[in-house]
Amino acid sequence: MNKYTYRTLILEVFAILVALLFLAPFYFVINNSFKTFADILIDPASLAVNPTLNNYTTAWEVINFPSAFFNSIVITVFSNIGLVLISSLAAYRLLRYPSKINGIIFGLFIAAMVIPFQSIMIPLVRVTSALGFANSRLGLIFSYFGFGVSLPIFLYHGFIKSIPKSIEESAIVDGCSTYGVFGRIVAPLLKPMTATVLILNTLWIWNDFLLPSLILHDKELKTIPLAVSGFFAQYTKKWDLALAALVLAILPIVIFFLSLQKFIIRGIVAGSVKG
Repeated sequence: MNKYTYRTLILEVFAILVALLFLAPFYFVINNSFKTFADILIDPASLAVNPTLNNYTTAWEVINFPSAFFNSIVITVFSNIGLVLISSLAAYRLLRYPSKINGIIFGLFIAAMVIPFQSIMIPLVRVTSALGFANSRLGLIFSYFGFGVSLPIFLYHGFIKSIPKSIEESAIVDGCSTYGVFGRIVAPLLKPMTATVLILNTLWIWNDFLLPSLILHDKELKTIPLAVSGFFAQYTKKWDLALAALVLAILPIVIFFLSLQKFIIRGIVAGSVKG
């Protein structure tokens, strides 16, 4: 049994200080969301003496939160489904059927990971408009398929490499087809990595502002980040309403992350052991 030493105490104190540092933004957002605008300007660090829910009710109505929440949910869910299907199947094909062309395609996917979004956003908008997908949820979902598929393919490619090929060969000997091998053998083994991909993509897509701002223009199609941005104009900053809207926006994603964070650790551990 390890002894509790001064070094352990120092490390624990340091860890607590770092945790408080990371939690400080949550304190400012949540605490100030219950204040009036005047109280926020006077002292944003003080506790809310007379907390009020008016900010939440007003923000709920102004941004039409149910509509923005529905748009964010639809776009995030269908983008995740497509990304998981496309990337897992593509990674399996590129790895299990090695050829010069597959190697070049995989290299292009890896190279795409380092290309900044700002350099492709104008061509992306033009292609989306040319295909008739501008100003639609479907267009935004397809854009996420193209822009976000590189990292999942890279992750699945590394994870599938750790799966013994002899398991798949045994299934083929027993009469399983190629698609059956993937659906019955490989896909269940990919659950830890699939959970990791889902969480990473959900955090990114749910909080994304730039790509929805380029594709979606109608007020009824706005996602939560776009709706919240309406509280900030060139000469106007409605911090009281914006902070309440931010709490409403981050609450679902925080619950989602806390409920599934163990799968991230499990996926990383599984990959490191098998790799």
